[in-house]
Amino acid sequence: MNDAAPQAGTAEPDTGEPDRAGPVPSDDGPAAPAPLGVPRTPTGHAEVDTHVERLADADHLTTDGHLEVYEDVHRGLRDALTALDARPGPPGPPGPPSAHGHRS
Repeated sequence: MNDAAPQAGTAEPDTGEPDRAGPVPSDDGPAAPAPLGVPRTPTGHAEVDTHVERLADADHLTTDGHLEVYEDVHRGLRDALTALDARPGPPGPPGPPSAHGHRS
């Protein structure tokens, strides 16, 4: 029987087993929320900018909370675009004369 300690400089073979000397870190849990670092450039349209800034809320949520934010922003941007289509604009150019036009 040899009770001598292993000599310095000799490596023990890697058995693939975790080191029993201490706790093994677990990768089972989700990572904490972290900002994505995506810049949000103002558009100059206050309503649109408000919706785009709402995207920052996703930075503080876990991934399963992102969908609600994205859907809310999408809905707001879609409504803003729809409102632009509903506004009366300047009158368009006159069309070509009609074949049934009036002559004086």
